[in-house]
Amino acid sequence: MTSIVDSVKRREIEAFIYREARLADEHEYSAWEALWADDGHYWVPAADIHNPDTAMSVINDNRSRIRTRIAQLETGRRYSQSPPSRLARTISNIEIRSETSGEFDVTAVFTLVEATSRGRHLWAGRVNYRLRDTSGGLQMSYKCVDLVDRQFDLPTLAFLI
Repeated sequence: MTSIVDSVKRREIEAFIYREARLADEHEYSAWEALWADDGHYWVPAADIHNPDTAMSVINDNRSRIRTRIAQLETGRRYSQSPPSRLARTISNIEIRSETSGEFDVTAVFTLVEATSRGRHLWAGRVNYRLRDTSGGLQMSYKCVDLVDRQFDLPTLAFLI
């Protein structure tokens, strides 16, 4: 079986995904936002994961809304994130599923521990990324976070998942 990408590109893709997770965990909002392509789409479905235009969503942001979300977080005045959640996530099972015209469809599994003054919460799920190879490096054009427990009531999701 031949790999979709060579080992150098695989390491670049994996490093990008690990960096994206670390930036979100460390509340490095500007650096996290810089990972997005201009046509980026950030989606956390609450139900059916087949169509973000018709499914109920926890988050369904285009590039402009991503910028607005970041601006709100940067104010430091979001009640649900005052003080900011302490976050630590583990990314595993990274699979590069396809590559078409310099765009890679990548999936991974994550677990995330969120600690706040209100207690701890464990988040887990599968992430689907669409990463675009540009002259400046990889960029995210799509991120879908399919939470394991999305069918149940979710606590406030006011951070970057």
